[in-house]
Amino acid sequence: MNKIIGLVLLVSLSGPVSCSGGGGKAAPPDPRSNAGEEPGVVVLPADSPKLQQLRVETVVTADIPSDEVITPGKVEANPNRISRVLLPVPGRISSVLVKLGDGVSAAQPLLTLESPDADAAMSSFLQADASLTQVAAAEVKAQADSDRANDLFAHSAIAMKEVLNADSALTQAKAAVEQAGASREQARRRLELLGLKSGDFGQRIVVRAPLAGKILEMSVVQGEYRNDTTVPVITIADLSTVWISADVPESYIRFVQIGERVDVTLAAYPAESFRGRVARIADTVDAQTRTVKVRAELGNSQGRLRPEMFGSVRHTESLQATPVLPAGAVVQMEGSSVVFVETATGRYKRTPVVVGNRFKDLLPIVSGIKAGDRVVVDGAMLLREP
Repeated sequence: MNKIIGLVLLVSLSGPVSCSGGGGKAAPPDPRSNAGEEPGVVVLPADSPKLQQLRVETVVTADIPSDEVITPGKVEANPNRISRVLLPVPGRISSVLVKLGDGVSAAQPLLTLESPDADAAMSSFLQADASLTQVAAAEVKAQADSDRANDLFAHSAIAMKEVLNADSALTQAKAAVEQAGASREQARRRLELLGLKSGDFGQRIVVRAPLAGKILEMSVVQGEYRNDTTVPVITIADLSTVWISADVPESYIRFVQIGERVDVTLAAYPAESFRGRVARIADTVDAQTRTVKVRAELGNSQGRLRPEMFGSVRHTESLQATPVLPAGAVVQMEGSSVVFVETATGRYKRTPVVVGNRFKDLLPIVSGIKAGDRVVVDGAMLLREP
């Protein structure tokens, strides 16, 4: 009887131990795998605080480069909009009206110059003007002589030889007038180029800005005498547009085309991107670096882009409409990139995706999802944690 009671007690004690797994508590369920749900599906109850921390957005498409080349770049002044101002004639600098770094408008006075060439130009004009007056008077006389000779010949009062002589003198007088007129016009144009008014000696020559822009260099001071007119005294650059130059490896130059769009990021403005177009591709390859110089033109209406700034240039050959997501929407799980697609309120399916190269703050999605899908873009890490 005692043996039977002991066996019953042993069975009653061992039964509960086996059902509880030895610890008396059930193992917690995996929140990423819910009873009755397919693997990889996360279901959150309607009262779960995680729902308030998730942000879900619809997948959209964006034009993403399909082929691109990224190279270092440097900002340069547009060489088509740089003027190196020369003195028109030798002379003494009487005044300098601008300073280094000033912004100037087209035709604004830069400096004034006293030069003997100004008086010489004035003298040449006055002489040419006087010569024209003289030969014009001679032409009038020759015309009258010719008319008189022809009238007398018509009345048989003189010989034909006299008529021919008068006509020849008239022709020569007309040629002299044309020549004197050309000389006077040349002298007048000389005065105009020097900015002088006819009739006044001792005028100062005013050197004006040929274009609007910024003064980048100056090598002239008031009072000095300049005899060499081949050396620039002021350099002006129009910085409303600038170029950015990049050295593209010759193996990638096939991806770069004239007129294609480029995106530029500068060290001075790391959070911004500037857009331009390729304006020129060099005709030769640098023998030392095996690169080709490529220059793109950028708008610079605000003057923020300054020559010698460094950055990177992204050359894009073509664009393709591709589904994109913010970078935070893609998480790494078990060595793969995954996103969580919302299939219903509170129900999210873990979906593997293949991503492309990051473009700005977006990740192109090559496969796995499509435009129109609803994806968790903020808080996805909450769904991967056990």
